[in-house]
This record gives sequence, C-alpha cells and structure tokens, in this order.
Amino acid sequence: MQRQLSRFIIRLSDKLSSSPDREAVFASLTQLHNAILKGDRERGPVIHIDQSSARIIILSDQHKGGRDTADDFMKAADTYMAALDHYYQEGFTYINLGDCEELWENTPGTVIEKNRPPLLEEARFLQQKRYYRIFGNHDLEWHYLIPRQQFLKPLFGKKLKVYEGLILQTRYNDNDYRIFLAHGHQGDKRSDGNAFSKWFVAAIWTPLQRLLDIHPDTLAESFDLVDAHNIIMYQWSILYPRTLFISGHTHKPVFASLDHIDRLSKQLQKAASYGDTATVRHIEAELQRRQAEYAGKQLVKTMAHPTYFNTGCCCFNDGDITGIEIADGYIRLIKWSGKNGDFQRKVLEESPLYYLFDQLP
Repeated sequence: MQRQLSRFIIRLSDKLSSSPDREAVFASLTQLHNAILKGDRERGPVIHIDQSSARIIILSDQHKGGRDTADDFMKAADTYMAALDHYYQEGFTYINLGDCEELWENTPGTVIEKNRPPLLEEARFLQQKRYYRIFGNHDLEWHYLIPRQQFLKPLFGKKLKVYEGLILQTRYNDNDYRIFLAHGHQGDKRSDGNAFSKWFVAAIWTPLQRLLDIHPDTLAESFDLVDAHNIIMYQWSILYPRTLFISGHTHKPVFASLDHIDRLSKQLQKAASYGDTATVRHIEAELQRRQAEYAGKQLVKTMAHPTYFNTGCCCFNDGDITGIEIADGYIRLIKWSGKNGDFQRKVLEESPLYYLFDQLP
C-alpha cells in the first residue's frame, strides 16, 4: 500500500513539478515585487539603506535537517556558525533568504531540536534588529502563524516575522535604485501557485512526503534545470529599470548575471592565451575543487546586463558556504570554508554598487 501510494505521489509531483515555467515565474515574481512596492508588509518590507554604509549578508538554502545521513547542512554547520559570528561582530544585518530549514524531509520539531545552536546564533541578529527571514519552498510552513508560534518563536521571540520577499532601496544620482530579494521558487506550481496551493503543500503535501519518505524535488541536482531557472530569473530581472534581483533556490552562485563557473572558465581562457601558467594552474585547481557542485555544467552562458545574483547555498558537499555581501559600497560573492576551527572568508567576485547601477537598463 505504501509503495503504491508513493508511486502515485511521485507521478503527481512530476505533473506539478518545479520545472521552471517562464510565464509562471514572471507572473509570480511580478506580483510579489509590485505588492511589496505598494506597501503590503505582510509579503515583505521596503528597507531604505545608504549604499555607502550598509552592511548586509545574504545567505540561503541551509536546509537544516535532522543531523542524520540525509542532512545536507551537517557538513557546513560549523562553517555557518563561524560566518554568522563574524557578521554579528562586524555589525552586519542578516537576510536569511529561504529554505533555511529542510521541512520536506523532517518534522519542524526534529529540525528545531537538532539545530538549536545555529538558530540561536541567528536569533542574536534579531535581538539587535538586524535580521530578516524569507521563506522558501522547503520551509514553507513558516509562512503560517501556528507553526511559527509553536517552533520558531520560543527561540527567536515575539518580534520574528517571516516574509516572502523584501526590497532594499537606495539613492544614487538623484534616482531610486532597488535590490529585490526573494527565495526564487516563485512560479513553482507545487508551492507557489496561489494561497490554496501554499496551504496544501505546507499542511498536506509535506507531511505526506515525510510519512512516505519520498523526496521528488531534484532542482539543485539537475544543472540543465538550474541553468534554465537562473536564466528565466535573469530575464525577469531586466524588465525593471534600476533594479537588481537576488535569489537563492538553485544552489548555484551567480554574480552580476554570470555564474562563478562561467567566470572561472573565461579567466582560464584568458590566462592560457597570455601564457600565464601560474594562473592557469590556480584556476584549474579551483575548477577541479568545484566539479562536484558543477557536475553537468557544459556551456558558458553570458547575460548582457548585470541584474541577477544568486547566493548559492550553505550546504555544499565539502562543507563550504556561499553568499552575497553588501558592504563598503560594494556587492560581493563570498565563500566561507575551513575545518578544525580554521575558517576562512574568500571574496570570489566583487563590484562597486555604483558601477552596476550605471550599467542597468
């Protein structure tokens, strides 16, 4: 009976899968973006920042689990804690951009019990009014008051809110520029189609998947799908003047519309053309280190406008985490790595914000 029901659920999941549909993604992101701009604070706030002094770290896709063999976060947990301590001490505001917890595979109670230290580390930011939390498709239950009250608020307190997105707004050359943030699952029929579908996934679908131990979501494991989804989100981002878009969801870092593996590949080609053997060896070593994350990546894709960014994730197989920093007037793609208490932050890409603003359509 369980096998038959599992097969039925998987077939239904395939029919309502998260394969990126351009029209659905465009419609859902547009609706969310416009609702926030119109002042719908239930969906997300507009936060005014000074680009020269703001200090913001954006991380996503921890997928905190049950600390078992299926827990993708476990290897990165220490690195994540070290990074959060650094950003707390340096006065950063933390935007947690969705799929913070893995609630498709675990009950909320299990996740909270097994992840109290990182959750309390996050709660420190909220106590200083430096924390914003966005829900994704894998932690959709936090969109609803009862599970938030029962599981999150004992750790975070009464001030915790969980949004669908938010907008950072700043002034440059007498114009408003915006940085729109959302997890990136918008347009997914299984978790975003409408209010009923959100409720159905949170209240019925996810508990059923846990009961039957089935995990049909494969977005982060299919790089053709990841590339397609990132391209669709880039295509949406160029529709809005003076706007950058930052998402997570795909687990693949993107900086200024060019993913990191593409940029390394271009740098390798340039170094080889100059006969710079030392740089060639360095880049080849970095590409080799990243082959597990980027398995299946074959084509270099360049997008014309630097409008789209992706945080990557906090659950890489080697324990590294990636994210987006906004600090000192710059936006940066960063990576944290390390073991045995020696944790290092590395800037993978960076650009002054004004330089990107000058290039926006």
